[in-house]
Amino acid sequence: MNKLILGAALAAGLASGAHAQAVGIATSNPGSLFHNIGTAVANAANEGGLNATIQPATSPNQFIPFVNAGGIEFGVANLQEVNYAITGEAWWDGVQNPNLRIVAHLQPLVEAIFVRADSDIMTVADLAGLPMTDGYTAQNTILPQLDAFYATAGMTRDDVEGVNVASVVAGADAFMAGDTVGFIFAHGAGKVREADAAVGGLRALGVGEGTDEQLAAAREHWPTAFFTVLPAGSMPGVLEDTTYIAFPQVIFTHADVPDDVVYEMVRAMHDNAAVMGETFPPMRAFRPEDMHGDPGIAEFHPGALRYYEEMGL
Repeated sequence: MNKLILGAALAAGLASGAHAQAVGIATSNPGSLFHNIGTAVANAANEGGLNATIQPATSPNQFIPFVNAGGIEFGVANLQEVNYAITGEAWWDGVQNPNLRIVAHLQPLVEAIFVRADSDIMTVADLAGLPMTDGYTAQNTILPQLDAFYATAGMTRDDVEGVNVASVVAGADAFMAGDTVGFIFAHGAGKVREADAAVGGLRALGVGEGTDEQLAAAREHWPTAFFTVLPAGSMPGVLEDTTYIAFPQVIFTHADVPDDVVYEMVRAMHDNAAVMGETFPPMRAFRPEDMHGDPGIAEFHPGALRYYEEMGL
């Protein structure tokens, strides 16, 4: 009887999280999409028996090398910048991060250039000659994404009056202060809702018809880009059915994080998708069956692969 009582007490302690594995998730700063996503993933992990906390930084430029060095277990970013970080291409200037491994695909990141709804700016082409956020000195990933947007309209960043900002959050602040006519941000982020309320409504510029030629032009700057349509009213600024640039986003880790820890993270995300959607509504688009997507040049962590194999994904 005493053994049974002891066993029940131990099981209760484990279920309560008393011995839960502590893990960290690196995110961008508050207000950003990746901060919202990281918070949602942490909640799912905690529900699944891990002890997860988030650690914000200005951008993935800062925390991707930290994950690569084993300074924290997990990070949230888009797949293209993880691939660039591994190879040392683009803004990484040859500095490689070979220890990065993919854990899971999330829902796609859908992006727009936001302007005031009461402005005369209806298309990306209408931004020509006007002050727009640029520079992104602490968030190098944004400039090629801007380039991709301008390319769909046959433009370059030289066609606008660039106003230098450090990050997407700083860019939204510059827009709200009246320093620019627009800013680039991901749909669903808290900062977009803040800007929408601050200026009395936004218009989210898309890519027009979304032709094959436009997609090829966008991929010259952002190779994993694809087009997706959001219906009117689905997000702040989406005033009619509109085609936007989208690309995959992922949870990633370090090669030396124990297989069991990564396995439990994947299991927690798979089993607690509803928790993530309740935490951050845009994550209702997350599909567990799509977690084992194409990683590009990256590799999946063995702990993640073990779970996918067991689940038949």
